[in-house]
Amino acid sequence: MPKLSVIIPCYFNEDNVPVTARELVANETNFPPDVTFEYVFVNDGSGDDTLGALRRVQGEYPGFIRIVDLASNVGSYNAIVAGMAYATGDCMAVITADLQDPPELIVQMYAHWRQGYKLVIGNRQDREEAGLAVAMAKLFHWLMKNLALSNIPDGGFDFVFFDRQVATEVLKLHERNSNVFYLMVWMGFAYVNIPYTRRKRQIGKSRWTLSKKVKLFIDSLMAFSFVPIRAISVLGLSLGAIALLYGLYVIALKISSANEPAGWTTLMVVLLFVSAFQMIALGVIGEYVWRGLDAARQRPLYVVRDVF
Repeated sequence: MPKLSVIIPCYFNEDNVPVTARELVANETNFPPDVTFEYVFVNDGSGDDTLGALRRVQGEYPGFIRIVDLASNVGSYNAIVAGMAYATGDCMAVITADLQDPPELIVQMYAHWRQGYKLVIGNRQDREEAGLAVAMAKLFHWLMKNLALSNIPDGGFDFVFFDRQVATEVLKLHERNSNVFYLMVWMGFAYVNIPYTRRKRQIGKSRWTLSKKVKLFIDSLMAFSFVPIRAISVLGLSLGAIALLYGLYVIALKISSANEPAGWTTLMVVLLFVSAFQMIALGVIGEYVWRGLDAARQRPLYVVRDVF
């Protein structure tokens, strides 16, 4: 009898929790009768009554729900890793607490898992939302596909179904400042991609702020790509070549002409341009150095306050 653990990270989802739990439990009827279920809700340091809502839902569905209450907010990806550590299923799925991803898709994912696939991805081919946020999301995933991981599906994903072996390998890595979903693809397991349309959020307000999106992009790019540091090297060599040619030009003018050019404006433009490049280069190198320091400290990704 295979056991499926569904991991749901929660952050300010007090109103979503009852609806999400109800839909997940109702979705059990679409599975074969031999499947058993476990729902691992991870409270990611929510400032509202998400924990209270989870405890009430746990009382409503006794024996099916495990609650992992984190001591502070560590981000959804670290919360998912915490859920993996406490899940006991033979296979696992990750779904958002706001139900923008359809729970009924987990049935198709499970069927592919039974066929032997270790990883099944729910790929966002379209969205019910519109606006700048959607355009930024599409740009983010395009950049990641073209600069970091060429084998990720178009459109991005954060709805996955995977084997316990995949979870075990992710937990072994102790990867910091990274993207747990991209880690699964990076491992090299063959995966199935199921396209779907992401729903518009119906309850509550998203806490996925612009600063968190920017951090995710920087973390993901630097965790899976050498493009930033390689770009610095290429640009540095190019600027060095230009500076050499300009130096030879100035020397030639000095030798061939009695009156050397004033060149103040040109000199200042070159100086400011090179200085700006140096600051950017130091910033990128600093990002890599900081990540190395953060990994060397070996601090835990999360601290669990309590488990219910």
